[in-house]
Amino acid sequence: MKIRLEEITWGGVKVDGIPSLDDPKLISANKADYLIDDDLVFGVSINGDTRAYPLRIMGWHEMFNETIGGVPVALAYCTLCGSGILFETDVENQSEKFVFGSSGFLYRSNKLMFDRQTNSLWNQFTGEPVSGPLVNSGIKLKIRPVTITTWKRWKKRHADTKVLSLKTGHRRDYSSGAVYNAYFSSPDLMFPAIVKDETALVRKDYVYGIREFGAAKAWPLKAFETKTVINDQIGTENIVLIGNPANREVRAYKRDGIVFEPAADETLLGPNGEWQITEDALVGPNGEKLDRVSGHIAYWFAWENYLGAGSDLYDLSANTLK
Repeated sequence: MKIRLEEITWGGVKVDGIPSLDDPKLISANKADYLIDDDLVFGVSINGDTRAYPLRIMGWHEMFNETIGGVPVALAYCTLCGSGILFETDVENQSEKFVFGSSGFLYRSNKLMFDRQTNSLWNQFTGEPVSGPLVNSGIKLKIRPVTITTWKRWKKRHADTKVLSLKTGHRRDYSSGAVYNAYFSSPDLMFPAIVKDETALVRKDYVYGIREFGAAKAWPLKAFETKTVINDQIGTENIVLIGNPANREVRAYKRDGIVFEPAADETLLGPNGEWQITEDALVGPNGEKLDRVSGHIAYWFAWENYLGAGSDLYDLSANTLK
């Protein structure tokens, strides 16, 4: 057991009571007439394979197991802590890729997922097994980039995107705003979680968090209200973040010491508007590339509960940083 047993609670559903979507049916963008422009989607692009997973569907399932661009992945979406994290599921020294489901248990108001091979429980936030046969395996799933944005914005960038079909094999109310609407619009938590520090942010403020380069850091989404492009660093790595708080949309990239700035075209970055923003990298005027950095959105209470003193928090008062 890698977590405290007495902090585990039951979420009110049985094992697989929130059913995962395993290799779900996808349709082309022009056939997705059930979506409206403002619907939020999880946007994923791996090796040119581009897909959108609407939150109005994923809120009912909280997990998909897929192979995208030849890479086996699982999106673990914890509605309670506002985080959708994309994990690689093909792990070194494992004979087969992991396939995950929802256990029905919670830890600090965060879902505990389980793998179908060993029934070990996993921490959704860290991608590590916390109970069962794999608990001392040392496995930690690699995080892949995922973008939350509106369907309109994702489709504009990626006209060839595939998107989830409403034919999931399950009967749910997939209409806009139906799933967890009361929870998302409330400042309260549904299950117990201690929030130690709310001086800078309150529990359900959104942050964008990165755990890379031997460090962890969170950027409040409200920081992007005044600066859509933030040049910063995590650990010893210089990075740039491009954000749109209205859509919970943030992308992060290495910046190799370059100071970036917004351009008139939002798919470009300065200096001189010569850098193209793609899902994989920033592409310079001479074809040079600065790799994307993996991160994800979460409620502040979840990030603080799991990272706490082990994470830095971007100082909003320093929002003039170039």
